[in-house]
Amino acid sequence: MQKTFGETFEINGIGLHSGLPSKMTFYPAEANSGIVFVRADLPHKPEFKAVYSQVADTRNCTCLGNAQKEVVSTIEHIMAALYILGVDNARIEVTNPETPIMDGSAKVFYEQLKKVPLKELPAKRKYLKVLREVEFSDGKGAKVVLKPGEGLRVHFTIDFPSKIVGHQEFDGVIDEAVFAAKIAPARTFCEKYQVDYLRSIGLIKGGSLENAVVLDGEKILNEGGFRVANEAVNHKVLDCIGDMYTAGYRLLADVTAEKSGHFHNNEVLKKLFSEPDNYQIVEE
Repeated sequence: MQKTFGETFEINGIGLHSGLPSKMTFYPAEANSGIVFVRADLPHKPEFKAVYSQVADTRNCTCLGNAQKEVVSTIEHIMAALYILGVDNARIEVTNPETPIMDGSAKVFYEQLKKVPLKELPAKRKYLKVLREVEFSDGKGAKVVLKPGEGLRVHFTIDFPSKIVGHQEFDGVIDEAVFAAKIAPARTFCEKYQVDYLRSIGLIKGGSLENAVVLDGEKILNEGGFRVANEAVNHKVLDCIGDMYTAGYRLLADVTAEKSGHFHNNEVLKKLFSEPDNYQIVEE
């Protein structure tokens, strides 16, 4: 059966780019309403359903938008936590164009959301069952492939010139135990030169070593280094889970990804939904 939150609660933090306070208030929602973000800081409180067709930008994060250029950005870590905890429906009010970055992972979201009781709704849960292989490739070596599967399984491969990251792979079924131990704690990562550039153009005002792993050549600037083994690829898996939940349903699929990101995740969902024979909606 579908589930929503059993009570209202808040999570507070700062926006990565603005550096300004960002508060999220989570509300219970009706069956079949899905995950909906609301810009509570705007007078008319525009709503953004967290589905692939509402994604307006995929540079550095997954960003929902509307025709008025209003946005809610960096939804992927929250979406991943909602997915793994079995939350089908929720209304999430945000007081900033950005959701809180927290520590750059889904660890805080997962731990906080897990404390909130869930309420069962009078409607069967819906799953998106992939029936045919669907692939999106950018022609530059990055691709995502969706294949029929019994649950959500992800095989992700990355290759970076830095020996600190290098070649990393994740291959496994995504369940709550794996998510809590390996995926949720994995922080976003970047090179120092990228940080310097983004700051030079007035972005990442809220960015620090408290919310990202920063690499400088063959050094990690964060005290203590990586938090978990293969943290870099595990963070890409985190993003993938959150992005795949913008299908609007829980997935029954095997996902194979190589050097891909938010753009590729969004494009493969567009391709999946472009042909009705690619998938089936099933209820349990």
